Amino acid sequence: MISKWITAGFDDVSMVVLSAFVTYAAILVYTRLAGLRSFSKMSAADFAMTVAVGSLFASTIASPKPQLAIGVVALGTLFVGQWALSFARVKSTWFSGVVDNQPILLMKGEEILDDNLRRVNVTRADLYGKLREANAFDFSQVLAVIFETTGDISVLHSRDSDAQLDSRLLNGVVGGGGVATGSS
Repeated sequence: MISKWITAGFDDVSMVVLSAFVTYAAILVYTRLAGLRSFSKMSAADFAMTVAVGSLFASTIASPKPQLAIGVVALGTLFVGQWALSFARVKSTWFSGVVDNQPILLMKGEEILDDNLRRVNVTRADLYGKLREANAFDFSQVLAVIFETTGDISVLHSRDSDAQLDSRLLNGVVGGGGVATGSS
């Protein structure tokens, strides 16, 4: 029983290899047809697409009885769905508002916006980690910190004490009005 679990026959291995090559090729073709947006991280739907493609790829090549045609069709369906969703988001602001998250301001200059941190389930420790990651050496350097629609955290900072943040960079950011400089 253990040897059956550990070993595999040539037929099984060859089917996995063939399935991997065909499925990978299908992903490349679908990506060329649908565009690189298919794997961007600009929205929650984009993230879901990336995870779903990876999951389908893995299940298609590693299942005990690979069903290659079903996996390739399922991947194609995902890509068509992603393309349709992206198209609808571009054409309809209402639809985009329903599907997309809004970015949220976490810091305005040196001020930490604790209510917004709680709203997005980010701790001060998480925030401090992102500030360090962005090489912000002092709170006075921080112009704004934004929790993006993808779950990423953007740190806008400058060593120049006279730096001004262009308000257009905060369009659509919840709590983004009135941010001008890094100093409070």
